[in-house]
Amino acid sequence: MRILHTSDWHLGRSFHRESLIEAQAAFVDHLVETVRSERVDVVAVAGDLYDRALPPVDAVAVCNDALRRLTAAGARIVIISGNHDSARRLGFGADLFDAAGVHLRTDPSRAWEPVVIDGVAFYGIPYLEPELVRAAWELPERSHSAALAHAMSLVRADAARHRASVVLAHAFVTGGQASDSERDISVGGVAHVPLPAFDGVGYVALGHLHGRQRMAETVRYSGSPLAYSFSEAGHVKGSWLVTLDSAVESVEFVPAPVPRPVGVLRGPIDDLLTSPVHARYEDHWLQVVLTDPVRPKSAMDRLRARFPHTLALSFAPVGAVPAARQVRLSGRPEADVALDFVREVRGEAAAPEEEELLRRAIEAARAKEAMA
Repeated sequence: MRILHTSDWHLGRSFHRESLIEAQAAFVDHLVETVRSERVDVVAVAGDLYDRALPPVDAVAVCNDALRRLTAAGARIVIISGNHDSARRLGFGADLFDAAGVHLRTDPSRAWEPVVIDGVAFYGIPYLEPELVRAAWELPERSHSAALAHAMSLVRADAARHRASVVLAHAFVTGGQASDSERDISVGGVAHVPLPAFDGVGYVALGHLHGRQRMAETVRYSGSPLAYSFSEAGHVKGSWLVTLDSAVESVEFVPAPVPRPVGVLRGPIDDLLTSPVHARYEDHWLQVVLTDPVRPKSAMDRLRARFPHTLALSFAPVGAVPAARQVRLSGRPEADVALDFVREVRGEAAAPEEEELLRRAIEAARAKEAMA
């Protein structure tokens, strides 16, 4: 059996206000082609199909297209809900979809009821919110570890009846490397689940963390198909292709297409704008950190002249020491306070034309307030 493990599509998500819907549709094209070329039997989607509980209509359209085309290509699909999904909404019509080869597993109480495909049992453990299952499952504590341990104990008991087993789970396994784009799932400061919780099954397809990771030979995160934060600039995105018989025979990584790479640049603005070293970043989505001792004027406009896809800009002046001083506000003219602020954040006084523009803006605001 050939299984394609993917997760964290986050359909409907944007990247610093840039729409990703076309890139996500291109990823679906890639999945369909991979299913055909690699003769994939089952596509396992380990949660966070959507980016939010109420996804936009174009995200739902991409999802519908993906399910239709993947099944038409000959694959069965097993999907669990993640912490970004609405389990009830995503699970609508699950019993009907089963007949079409799309197996939605969003109900925690059915986590140990397998989807059996050619003798292999697939157990879909959706994201388990500890507070929602603690009473029903009589858990000893309110934690992700306790919730997953209970579900896995029942999975292992059932898995013994089958030739092989695959578990889909959406969780933060101890030792995993997080990025900036995952939503915190901590309960009382504890979000981790120990790796041994997954002992006793053939392969574990994990979701939640956005970087591909090998927690053990048969326990892996596929990561998200696209970069959703600048902390993922070094990631290689894609899916795991698993060959399984009675046990895992091989696991190989299938890279996904990169619609636009992401990167982080740091340095003085003149160096960034002139050095040929940075030429390869000209087509990237960029986060730029300027280290000039004095904040450059019109920095974003100047950067976008060379790097048109600069999306985020911050300042970290080299050698700067935060000033610990108090500024008197009461009784001072608004313009003086505003000009002090400009001097504080920029490191130099406002130019005469900027000072005049600021004073005119304050006067206009006063006039409007007087007419109210």
